[in-house]
Amino acid sequence: MPGPDDIHREVLSNGVIVLTRPNFDSPSVSVNGYLFAGSLTDPDEKLGLSDFTAAALMRGTHKRSFDAIYNELESVGASIGFDSLTHTTSYGGRCLVEDLGLVLELLAEILQYPTFPDTEVEKLRAQLLTGLAIRAQDTGDMASLTFDKIIFDGHPYARPGDGYPETIQAITRDDLVDFHRRYYGTKGMVIAVVGAVEPAKVVAEVERTLGAWKSADQQEPPGLPSHKPLTKTVQEHYKIAGKSQSDLVIGVVGPKRKDPEYMATSLGNSILGQFGLMGRIGDVVREKSGLAYYAHSSLSPGIGPGAWEVNAGVNPTNVKKATDLIVKELDRFVKRGVTAEELADNQANYIGRLPLSLESNGGVAGALINIERYDLGLDYYRRYADLVKSVNRDEILKVAKKYISPDKLAIAVAGP
Repeated sequence: MPGPDDIHREVLSNGVIVLTRPNFDSPSVSVNGYLFAGSLTDPDEKLGLSDFTAAALMRGTHKRSFDAIYNELESVGASIGFDSLTHTTSYGGRCLVEDLGLVLELLAEILQYPTFPDTEVEKLRAQLLTGLAIRAQDTGDMASLTFDKIIFDGHPYARPGDGYPETIQAITRDDLVDFHRRYYGTKGMVIAVVGAVEPAKVVAEVERTLGAWKSADQQEPPGLPSHKPLTKTVQEHYKIAGKSQSDLVIGVVGPKRKDPEYMATSLGNSILGQFGLMGRIGDVVREKSGLAYYAHSSLSPGIGPGAWEVNAGVNPTNVKKATDLIVKELDRFVKRGVTAEELADNQANYIGRLPLSLESNGGVAGALINIERYDLGLDYYRRYADLVKSVNRDEILKVAKKYISPDKLAIAVAGP
């Protein structure tokens, strides 16, 4: 397991945080990272700006065109990518160890000096609008969008990070340039590098490529307001004509990743709708009742509170039956908790699957990013098994009662 003795953490003079762990069993290197430039900063009238900016970064720099960037990466079998999230823009890359210098050079150039060429911006706009048109006809996407609007009413989390057609149309090239100027920089920037390279060399390469980046004008992201809890069950149906399936999302607002009850909530969610054939929800709704094409639960904590939800794809004629059955199962979960056998099975699963998730350089790089993002401590994965085993049934029942009120649920349906 990664730990304090083999994870190297160093902060450069300009604020960039470097995390690295060597692995000489593989000739490749994985690079992961993020900076605080997410959709939380988007104005309502130009929602999708951070996503548009991240997608446009590789369309050209002051030195290289869009084609030149991809040709150079392809010539060595390397890759670089960007993704905008609510709080951050993340980036990642893969290459052979001998090409790490090149990948870091390109990454630094793309992050610091994108030119947002007009022709490329318009091509990208067309792609984004096509994606939104597809989203509008996707019952799963629209159920999730509707659900977020219910549980996070009046909160930034209610907004889709990829925006709406009218907000994407409103974004100009000058908006992309301005967003990049205001929010891209080294304050809070993190980069993790894992592979067949010594930590000292990694730090030296990051210093060489990113050490000169100054970001005195970089703005702090806005603070996160508290959300308003539901006082009663709210149900909404988003109509999409001509569909043979309805998608259903039922749930509540759950914990933040850093909340002390996170592990108990995570294990509870696994029992509820993940483990085996999608836990109790999958067993009751799909296997026994045959009411759903799929049914499971999920938990999505992050920097702020995330949704704790049940998702199901059902025949439109079975929406009410499936909804009633899911609510009944949530009520049972809150009142009766979990069995000793269920908890023991899920604890063993959590502990057993961790080594598998850390087998690849990419998995370890992602783990280092999580350690930094949520301030888990460099020894987190050494303590992980004990953290999992320390959770008891009473703790799971307590978090279930804290977060799930069967009479105060958000219920979103998308379909005919």
